[in-house]
Amino acid sequence: MTPQPVPPQVRAGIRARLRAFAGTSVALALLVAVTAALAAAYPRAVDRYADAGLRRAVEQASPDRTTVQVDAPPPWTDTAQEAEAALRPGPLTAARAKVLAAVRAPLVADPAQSSYGVRTTIGMDASDPWLPQPAGIPAQLVLAAQQGLASHARISAGRLPRTTGEPVTATTERVEAAVTADTARTLHIRVGSVIHLPGAPGATLTVRITGIVVPRTPAGAYWSALPLLRTPALSRQPGSAVTEVYWLGGLLLAPDAGPALLSSPGIPHRYWQVAPDVTALHGRDLDRLASAVAALESGPGVQRLREAVDPRLEAVTSLDGVLADHAGLRSGIDPLLLLAAVGTGTLAVIVLVMAGGVAADRRRAELALLRARGASLPGLALRLLAETAVVAVPAGALGLTAALLVLPGARTAPAVAAALAVTLLGCVALPLRGVLAHRTVRMHDDREDSASARPSRRRTVAELTVLVIASGAVAALRRQGSGSTGLVAAAPVLTGVVAALLLARLHPLPMRALSRATTRLRGPVIPLALAQVARAPGFAVLPLLALLTALTTAAFGGSVLAGVTAARDRAALVAVGADGRIDTTAGGSLPEALPDSVRRLPGVRDLTAASVINEAKPQQGGQQVPLAGVDPDAYAQLSQSTEMGSFDAASLRQKGAGTAGGADRPLPALASSRVAEEYGTGPYVVLLPDGSSVTVRIVLVRESTPAVIGDDFLIVDRAGLPRDMARTTTLLLTGDALNGRTLRSAAERTTATVRLRAEERARHVDSPLQSGAERLYGVAVGASAGYAVLTLLLTVLRTAPERGALLARLRTMGMNRSQGRRLLILTALPQAFLAAASGLLTGWAGIHLLSPGVDLTTIALASSSAVEGVALRTDPLSLAVPALTVLLLAVGVPAGQAWWTSRRGSVRELRMGDE
Repeated sequence: MTPQPVPPQVRAGIRARLRAFAGTSVALALLVAVTAALAAAYPRAVDRYADAGLRRAVEQASPDRTTVQVDAPPPWTDTAQEAEAALRPGPLTAARAKVLAAVRAPLVADPAQSSYGVRTTIGMDASDPWLPQPAGIPAQLVLAAQQGLASHARISAGRLPRTTGEPVTATTERVEAAVTADTARTLHIRVGSVIHLPGAPGATLTVRITGIVVPRTPAGAYWSALPLLRTPALSRQPGSAVTEVYWLGGLLLAPDAGPALLSSPGIPHRYWQVAPDVTALHGRDLDRLASAVAALESGPGVQRLREAVDPRLEAVTSLDGVLADHAGLRSGIDPLLLLAAVGTGTLAVIVLVMAGGVAADRRRAELALLRARGASLPGLALRLLAETAVVAVPAGALGLTAALLVLPGARTAPAVAAALAVTLLGCVALPLRGVLAHRTVRMHDDREDSASARPSRRRTVAELTVLVIASGAVAALRRQGSGSTGLVAAAPVLTGVVAALLLARLHPLPMRALSRATTRLRGPVIPLALAQVARAPGFAVLPLLALLTALTTAAFGGSVLAGVTAARDRAALVAVGADGRIDTTAGGSLPEALPDSVRRLPGVRDLTAASVINEAKPQQGGQQVPLAGVDPDAYAQLSQSTEMGSFDAASLRQKGAGTAGGADRPLPALASSRVAEEYGTGPYVVLLPDGSSVTVRIVLVRESTPAVIGDDFLIVDRAGLPRDMARTTTLLLTGDALNGRTLRSAAERTTATVRLRAEERARHVDSPLQSGAERLYGVAVGASAGYAVLTLLLTVLRTAPERGALLARLRTMGMNRSQGRRLLILTALPQAFLAAASGLLTGWAGIHLLSPGVDLTTIALASSSAVEGVALRTDPLSLAVPALTVLLLAVGVPAGQAWWTSRRGSVRELRMGDE
């Protein structure tokens, strides 16, 4: 059946309609385009942040954790020649192909960084005395015949190792090797050096160094999956003393020298390192990726390799742990993103429906005439659908295209589905509203104001149902957290919906009472305005719903961002103790001139010196407790400004004359709650590392303090400490613009370290998932505020003709311009004020109501132990700015309309007299 062409008269009618309502068509196109762009951008942004977060997590983990290490001992063979053959490049390369083929999607191997070869699995003592021996213990070396050395390193000195003459066998006693520049520098190896290692029983394996190489990508898996081959490390035997260390390094043999390791005591193994291709990782595949790793490590993948390569083959990796850690981070962030998506998405749906309602309401007379002239409901719906589709479909396509271009490198299908849903809703909103409003042919419209319209029983039941659902969602969120069910994600939105329904029910009551109270006032403006407000149409429920939902969503998003900011600031402050901190690291004291020089640096507002003794030990206990000597006045001021255990300076001062810190005059001390609980309030003796002691008595207990980082501390007056123990070890700095480079330059010739609160705060943004979630919440706040303004503008557009007609009629009865402006302003002010005030109150109440169930730790901090209980925090700006904007626009637009209408010619013709 061939499709019927669109009749010419229909096409002409659509063109005429678009020309007649060009402004409305452009506004609808902009609304659909922006909403479609936001809807399509959300899944793509989430995909991009998820991919970047997963890749960052794998990149930050060392390659020896993320590489799947497959190894197998030499095969059981009948002859030594067969065993040697298995360790030569040909069989190793063939086995490598089988190992890489066992990797299943979505895990993708990086062949360029996946190394393989033969190596000893334990270090062998090098008997050469010229090798460094830190504790008199010979250095140990690991030998590796790793394939592909020439393509992964450049020669710094000498040449690459090679085999000459006959092939290398298990009885070969002389081989060549290369070392990296780090190994050569640390172990004092040069080109031409000869190293002697244990070989076959009763024999020695002589290794001559022929070259020094520099890795092309030292951080890549080729060099870092077995880091000893790149950089030697100090090691010690289990159970030995801390000082009994020795060097453990690696020598790189020629690629075909693997058989020489067969007879060595180093337990040689064949190995194949499977390095993951980081660029091929996608966050959406996280579960499948974990399954692929598990299959290769201990599932069907390793079983296939044992059948194809060697029955004793083993695969080990820590990549599954890296993925599990990332999954934990994502599981804490995804529910928060869902909260933002549900709130903004619901608001967009309401605004699109409201736009269709405004268009249908403005065309009520036209649609009623069409119905009276015999137009059927399906025909009317198709006509309206064609008119809106001509505008909405290109706008939706434009929004989708913008999202695809701005956010490349993500899945297209979810974005297309989201943009299609927005476009479809934009197309059907007007037809559905028109059909519902004109189901019955009427000669005239019924009154819809609150004087005649009363809530039906169905509406009452629906509102009670929404109230019950919202109460259940809020209760579930508070009890189970934001990640429990999909309904919980709608809790912030439902809070705004319930508030809107309550306000729609209750707001006519005070308006009617106020209207009756002002009927005896002189002048027509105030009584007329309140009468108009009291008889507001029932259609105002939908704008009210959109306004309160928008304000609640904006407030919730702002509280998330404020909570994240406050948590990071607090965690950085707890880690540093002030805006900046200078600590000695060698156990001594800072130079006497350093405090004065630091105090004069730009950006330093104040400086507090402290003597921190980490080795102090209460005589009655066995654990060390950090003790800090401070100046009570300066330290009390610092504690108060940082809100870290503020106290009265007089409580720490020693009173009276005589020697402080003795048994007869214990020093007043501020202690942590754990120290006070464990040792009591004293007095008791605290032993100092120089052999002296002081007697302290705990007079204050606080949870934290700036001078000492940790849960255990004692703070005393520095004047009561022995002179040697009262030397300055720590400087606590305050200032809004501390310069790390300048501070480090001032402390350059000392053993001090410099830490800044701003730098510590930046470290908590550890993953693109965190920064991406923050950006999405920022967009959600902006979109909510924009939709709130748009809701108000749609409401104004809907009522603009009625206001113009009312003003014209009143002008004919003698109302002047000033009175007309005041009338429109007073008509808009009560509802706008109620909406803004209700939005503020609903947002504030919603934040406090939902705060116990929303945990921001994962989105705010790199480590959950930095600060406990990261919760929502009320943000005054996100509460006040959208509400005030709504209030100002609600009053300003009618005032502007009154000013404009009063200057139109039609008004001047209708009026009976002006002055």
